[in-house]
Amino acid sequence: MIMFTIIGMALVTIIPRLIPAFIVDKIIFPGWVNKWLNVIPYAALGALIFPGVLTVIPEEPWIGFFGGLIAVVLALFRLNIILVILGASTTVFLLTI
Repeated sequence: MIMFTIIGMALVTIIPRLIPAFIVDKIIFPGWVNKWLNVIPYAALGALIFPGVLTVIPEEPWIGFFGGLIAVVLALFRLNIILVILGASTTVFLLTI
């Protein structure tokens, strides 16, 4: 009985993920929809990261803010992601000393 439950849950999970993969290739979206779909990953990433930036040190949210600001500035210069992370981490570290 448990095996049927597991298989059922797997099907319920995988079907909604597979259907768009087969349908999206056959549908031609207008240009504005494609632009909108292209920015979703960046918006989701920002929504996941931003709360963490402000809660690095709950008593001093400005430290996380400056670390995030440094990351944005370094990213605007199109530096390697490792350098952006190191720059933001170093900023937070130096501000907590």
